[in-house]
Parts: sequence; structure tokens; C-alpha cells
Amino acid sequence: MTKLYTAKLHTSILMVALTSLVFAFAEVNADPLPNTKPLTLDGDITDKLVADADKFVLRQVENSIEKRSQYWNRDASSRDAYEASVKKNRERLSYILGVRDDRVAFEDLDVISGTSGEFAFAETRYAKIYRVKWPSIRAQSGEGFLIIPNEPNGTTVVAIADADQTPEMLCGLTEGISPKSQIAMRLAEQGATVVVPVILGRTQKKHEGRGLLSSREFIYRSAYELGRHVIGYELQKVLAAVDWASSRSDDGTIGVVGYGEGGLLAFYAGAIDTRIDSTWVSGYFDSRQNIWQEPAARNVWALLEQFGDAEIASLYAGRSLAIDASKGPEFEVTGSGGAAPARIVSPQWDVVQSEYARALELVGSEDLTATWSLSQGKEDQNFSHSLSAYLHSLGDDELSLIKGTPPVKLHGDLDDPVARENRIELEMDQHTQWLLTETPFIRKEFTKNLDTSSVEKYKESTEWYREYFRNEVVGKWDLDAKPLNPRTRLVEENAKWTRYEVVLDVYDDVIAYGLITIPTGIKDGEQRPVVVCQHGLEGRPQDTIGEQNEQYYSRFATRLAERGFITFSPQNLYIFRDRFRTIQRKSYVLKKTIFSTIVPQHQQIVNWLKTLPQVDDKRIAFYGLSYGGKSAMRIPPLVTDYCLSICSADFNEWVRKNASTQHGFSYVWHGEYEIFEWDLGGTFNYAEMGYLICPRPFMVERGHFDGVGVDEWVAYEYAKVRHMYAALLKIPGQTEIEWFDGPHKINAVKTFDFLHKHLDWPVSQ
Repeated sequence: MTKLYTAKLHTSILMVALTSLVFAFAEVNADPLPNTKPLTLDGDITDKLVADADKFVLRQVENSIEKRSQYWNRDASSRDAYEASVKKNRERLSYILGVRDDRVAFEDLDVISGTSGEFAFAETRYAKIYRVKWPSIRAQSGEGFLIIPNEPNGTTVVAIADADQTPEMLCGLTEGISPKSQIAMRLAEQGATVVVPVILGRTQKKHEGRGLLSSREFIYRSAYELGRHVIGYELQKVLAAVDWASSRSDDGTIGVVGYGEGGLLAFYAGAIDTRIDSTWVSGYFDSRQNIWQEPAARNVWALLEQFGDAEIASLYAGRSLAIDASKGPEFEVTGSGGAAPARIVSPQWDVVQSEYARALELVGSEDLTATWSLSQGKEDQNFSHSLSAYLHSLGDDELSLIKGTPPVKLHGDLDDPVARENRIELEMDQHTQWLLTETPFIRKEFTKNLDTSSVEKYKESTEWYREYFRNEVVGKWDLDAKPLNPRTRLVEENAKWTRYEVVLDVYDDVIAYGLITIPTGIKDGEQRPVVVCQHGLEGRPQDTIGEQNEQYYSRFATRLAERGFITFSPQNLYIFRDRFRTIQRKSYVLKKTIFSTIVPQHQQIVNWLKTLPQVDDKRIAFYGLSYGGKSAMRIPPLVTDYCLSICSADFNEWVRKNASTQHGFSYVWHGEYEIFEWDLGGTFNYAEMGYLICPRPFMVERGHFDGVGVDEWVAYEYAKVRHMYAALLKIPGQTEIEWFDGPHKINAVKTFDFLHKHLDWPVSQ
């Protein structure tokens, strides 16, 4: 059981009923709160909030191109000067691709052969083909084929197939692609030594009877949480082959070529490693502005902040780059079985031309792009023209491609590609699971500068970490908030309280929306504490007040109001399933998350609450269930006006819950494909997020039978928070955990006591 539990709280029938309820509210009374304008929005405000936020984020994607120049300072006066001027950009690209681990040194490729038969796996009259394997990072290995021509010309090329192809197809060992597209063999015919690595496929399949995911998305999910990537793992294998090629000769030419997903890897490899002299990319180069629609395994954190394909191409200045705009692979995932919805479409010629022209303009030197080329491919993937340009860039003045298909003589049995992929996938997963065990030590090193000698020094030392969390983990829009412009509408009142709908402006196309419940009997000049009551996944403010799902939310916003607290129930973005998850996908490539938008919404909410005469601006608390508990770990660290935070039905050993492939409730296996956050493993697990709330009061509410995790994980992670408060800072009364005999819900017992205590509000009222 996972947060899917709360995802099932709302059926379409409840949505219809709730929309009708919203209309009914609007008809009760249109009177606004004092000092606010009347709220006149009709229909489902939540729908508008999410739709407008999507529009906002999409506009930021569109605007990202013109903003990238601030990260570049190209010097095209010479190749050396240019290389020096883009060094940091190259390093940044390598980092966000997850190429962060040291590769294993080795002397030669290992030839895999049986106990009988020929040493070579296969041969033609032009070359011998060997099955090979080579070390990459830690226990990961590259494997595939090595083609050694009978008359080698000193050039070594790494040739990478698309994810829906096999290395055997590129080598002409099996059918599947036309002879003219068997790039590896055609390069060998010209005298190049060719390494053909295996990469993971994109076909969905069952993993241990759990998630229906492609191998690529399966590896991506847990690796991304740890600051690694399936792309990075495969790049390490390509670059290990480049290490080998580089060690063989000081003056040998090194190239990489690839089609489709192989084109992606070739393009990135040549961009981050200047030892690669020439790169050929087919069926991939495009505008990346729609990368959020592509398979999740292509999602690269912060990519569009600095890089589109034109910017990546600009890293090739002074080296050869051949772009072949052949028809690329086309693919679609509907999202069934838990995979992220996605599609790949073939690059359009006019878009490729435009992006290529932009790359030339970025470099701004004909001398540094003289060996670049752009070719429009054929429908049948006949690469003759573009491959001719590529071979010329490698030093071949003459091109005499073999017109026929030379017969291949096999000396061994072909691999089972399914078993091989499973083996490679297992290697990658085992590396990620090992890295997961290292992350507590990495985070301990990361947080070593927290000063616990006193509470005041501690607060000062957290500011650097708070800004890191804001800018590098959650993400911050570089925008000024709009004036609040509060609009309110009375929706319900009784003898105990009065309730209003509230809408505030945040950014263009971004609003904050929620329900404020004000107890009756507040005297003139009296100021009350406020509890912001946050719903969970697929929830609405109406859930927290008791209109829906009382069994989970326990009417906690209304019950607190009846105890004398002012309550505010915000609408957060995590509703409408793929609609909000798509916002997350769009945000990620900009180095943002949905919380980049949610945090300023909450800042505006707090800013407005502080203007109300009946609110004590020093006593505004946050209390959230499930995804609202997730919010309780991310919003109060950044909205420091929240004087305390309560995390209900969510607190966890969060990194392990996201990255472990050993537990059925891990998010690796479920449909919340937006949940993975870049490199939390190396920065902020829930304990470290708790450190950013400290020394403010912090509480965890945990039901023993809450399927989001297990008690021992919660206890382990909370113990680190408790240690910070009680052992190091000597303020044990500022933090508590309640264990109760129940499921995924607001228990509303010890947490209510906690609120009364720390908000200094007597229980008798």
C-alpha cells in the first residue's frame, strides 16, 4: 500500500458532487471578508488553478531558450579559448546526466568465447566479429560486439543502436534493419574498428510481477533519486570504450555514432568528452522544448535551464558533428500499468534545420563549425549521404560503401536478447541499490557544517542549506510575486464559525485558493493562532473541513476551528492525475518542481493571513496529511513564517521508499511517476528536511497500519530528527511523534495537544 491509497479517495462521482457543492456555496452569500474584493469566479476553481499553473509552467519552458545565454560565456577566438570558455557548461551537462562515478581502469576488452569453436564469434570477408565485455563503473560492465577489420585504418568508432534495435542488427548478424542501415558493419568495411554496446530497451515488461515498466524507466526511477541516470550509466559504458580506444594509440581517431536512443547517447557522449573527434547523430537531433512528452527515462533534471540540442551541439565547436535528419523511431506509452505516459515522434526537417541554425549562431565562428554537416535522411533510413560526410570527417577521402551484403559466417550461438537485457538491468539496479546504502554517509558529509553549539548558531548555519534546498532541490522561480489582490466569498456559517472561499494572486496565471474558517466570538483586538490544514493526493480543501472523506481527514480543519483556531485549507497542485504530473515533468527540465509553484502560493497565503486583524502573525502553523505531509516537509523549510509543522501519514525513510527495488510499497513500482526528486539521496532525506524546520516545533503523526511504509523506517528517520532537537540542541520539548493504532489518517489526538501547546491556545476554548 502506498500513497495510491489517497489517490483513490476521489471518484468521478465525487468530483461531480463536489463541483455542484462549489456552485451551491457561491449561491449562499457573495459577501466578502472586510478589505477584500468579492470573489466572482464561477465553476470549479481547482480546475482553473491547475489549468492556469500548467499554462504558466509551459510558458516558462517556452521562455527558457532566451534565458540560457546567462549561463554561457563563449569565446570563439580559438578552439582552445572556446574549450576553456565552455568547460563549466560541459561539466554541468555531465553532472545532470549522472556521469559522476569513477570508471574502472582496464587494459583491454575481454573476449567472450565458448569452450569450443572459433575465437571470433563471426566473420565476413572484410572483418572479424567478437563478443566482448569491458568494465565500466564499480560492478557494471559494458558488453556487445567488437568488429576488427582485416585492414584497420587506425579509427575506432562506438556505434550505438536504437533502444528498439539490437547490436546484432547493426552488425548484420540478425535481421531487423536493412543492410544499408547496418552502420557498424559498414564502418568496418571502411577500415574502422567498431565497438557496438548493448543498451536497454524501451518495451514495457513486468518486473517481478510488479510494475509494468520498460527497463529504461525502471532503472531511471531509482537512479534519479540518487543523482544518477540510466543515460549516465550507459554513457559510462560508451566512455569506457572510448578510454580503451584512447589507450591504444595517441594519434588514432575516435568517433561515436548512433540512431534514435543510440543517437541520444552518441550526442551526449561527444558533448561531454572532447577525446571524441567526430560524432554522427541520426533520428534524434531536434528541439527539446517538448522533452516533457518524451519517455520518462529521457527526463534530465535542469536540462532546459542551460541546454537545448543547439546548446549541446555548441559544445562540439572545433570538432566534427554530423546530424542526419532521418526518420527517427516513433513510440507511445499510454501510462497503463504504472509507466509514465510518453511519446516519441520523428524529428521534423524544418525544426531540425532551425535548431541546427541556432547552434551555428551560438558558436558564431565558421572556422569552429567547418566540419559540421546536416543531412536530410530518407524514409527508408538509407544513411549513405550522411554517413559519407561522417566518414570524411574521420579522414576517409574516398568512400566506397559495399553495395551488397557480405555473407556472415557465425561460429557461435546468438545471445537471447531478453536474458541479456535482464542481466544488464540487474547490474544497473544492483549498483543503484548499493549506492542507496551509501547515501546516509553522503548526506552526513553534506550536512557537516550545521553548527549545533547553540540554537542561535544553528539557525545561522541552516541558512546556506535552506537556500540550497530552495534553489537546487525544490527549485525557485526567478519572479516577483504579484500584489495579493484578495477576493473572498462567504460560503457557509453557523453558530460556531464562518467560512469563506479565498483567491489570491501569485504570478501571472498562478493563483492561490482555499477555504478560511473563522471561529465566532473573536473580540475586537484579539488575535488567534492559525492552522493551515493541507489535503493529500487528489484532495481538495473541502476534504479537510469534512465535506468529503471524513474517515481519512477527520474533519480536522473544522474541528480545530471549533476549538478556537482560525484554519485555512489551501488547494495544492497535486490533483487531476496526469495533469499535475505533467506540470511536474515540465518543471523538472527547468530545475524546478511542482513545489516551485506551491511554495510561493503558500507564501502568499501566509502574507495574506498576516494582514487579517484577528490573526497573530507569529502563530501560523502547518498540518498536512499524506501528500499534505509531503508538503509539511518541503513548504515550512522555505516558508519560514510557519511557526511549526506537523507531518501526518507521510514521514518516512523517504529516499529508500523512492529508490528501493526490494519493497512492494516502493514508488519504483507504482504510478506516481512524478514523485522522484533529483539527488535527494545525496542531499535531503526527511531528517535533513526536518533540520530545516528545527528549532521550530515539529511533529510526526504515524498510524501503525499506514501502508505508506513500516514503523521501523519511520522510527529510524525520526530518531535523527529527535537527536538534533533533544541531544544536540537540548530542546526536546520542541518535537514529538505519535504512534497510534490505525491506518492512513489524521488521528487528531496528540497532534491537537501539540497545536494547543505550541500555539499557546488553551484547550478549554
